[in-house]
Amino acid sequence: MLHRTWANVHLDALEHNIRLLQSYLSDGCRLMGVVKADAYGHGAVAVARRMTSCGVNYFAVSNLDEAIELRRGGITQPILILSYTPPCEVALLAQYDVTQTVVSREHGEALAAAASQAGVEITVHFKVDTGMSRVGFVCHSDADTASAASQIAAVSRLDGLKTEGIFTHFATADEQDDGGFTLEQFGRFMSVITAAEALGVSFALRHCCNSAALVRYPEMHLDMVRPGIIQYGYYPAEWLCTLLPDMQQVMELKTAVSQIKELSAGTPMSYNRTYASEHVTRAATVPLGYADGYPCAMSNTAYMLVNGQPAPVVGRVCMDQCLLDVTGIDGVELGGEVTAYGSDHGAFLPTDRVACWADTISYEIVCRVSRRVPRRYLDNDKELAEINHLTD
Repeated sequence: MLHRTWANVHLDALEHNIRLLQSYLSDGCRLMGVVKADAYGHGAVAVARRMTSCGVNYFAVSNLDEAIELRRGGITQPILILSYTPPCEVALLAQYDVTQTVVSREHGEALAAAASQAGVEITVHFKVDTGMSRVGFVCHSDADTASAASQIAAVSRLDGLKTEGIFTHFATADEQDDGGFTLEQFGRFMSVITAAEALGVSFALRHCCNSAALVRYPEMHLDMVRPGIIQYGYYPAEWLCTLLPDMQQVMELKTAVSQIKELSAGTPMSYNRTYASEHVTRAATVPLGYADGYPCAMSNTAYMLVNGQPAPVVGRVCMDQCLLDVTGIDGVELGGEVTAYGSDHGAFLPTDRVACWADTISYEIVCRVSRRVPRRYLDNDKELAEINHLTD
């Protein structure tokens, strides 16, 4: 009997993707490994370790807890928190040597005051909001440039802060035709940098390219790029696969047959009887549900791979289980492996297709794989380690 449900994480595929992305970089540009959200569900520490072996020497996370996890996992390279951290956490930022983003003048002043009071100095990057409208020093038009630069310069002079970098984030780089908005954002970003430098601020690291921009705009690579989803073999938009082919999907989601039943025609299946068999049906129950990260939207819409054959998901996806129609598929056995997405007996079910069935994006599909799903780390199909958050 195989595991109840598990995820295979192919570290050799990750390395392939990282090295391919590095080959696209402009001279002098570094790749920042974005490992926020548990490395998009793949496991932050294991992923960061393999990225380190590929020469990645800077990492990005979403929050302080994620940074501390990397440090406790043995990652010694610089780590940038991409968004807001409360000033009361400056002692931990210093203790774990974590670089913090400054999102506004008020945030910077509060960080500096807290750092001075604690007797520490923290390294910072400044976030410029050039059109994403989430966090950052506002620069939505040319008229905002002088104000944003002046505020950044003022914060950079405060005791307790050490300025290292400046960055922005693109909102529409994955759109095939965004009406020139990405170019506008880049222009605003460079204008703020130029204006801040004229006020005496220097930035060792300037970065703005996400996955799509890295591929599309080599002139925007600057000192560092921040590819996210594409590191893991998924494209931010389907059309981008023509610009960067040969990426390899890193994660597979697997489960196993827990019961097989022969059901007569007209038998209702699962909650609310949303599906009834149209013929004599061989149904397989698998212990995979929305609590594992398999969306309820898959109900009566998706299929999984069983012995390399598509097996439709029938009836409502439950919290812990769902049903497959395996009629006509040879060799289906109790405990047999089932693939929710990934490779199976020569067939391949891409995560992007699962995302389409759920009317979402591949980012959400891999990020929602829950902590009760063990991760098996493989290198050329040889198992290196397994992490089970519930029992380890």
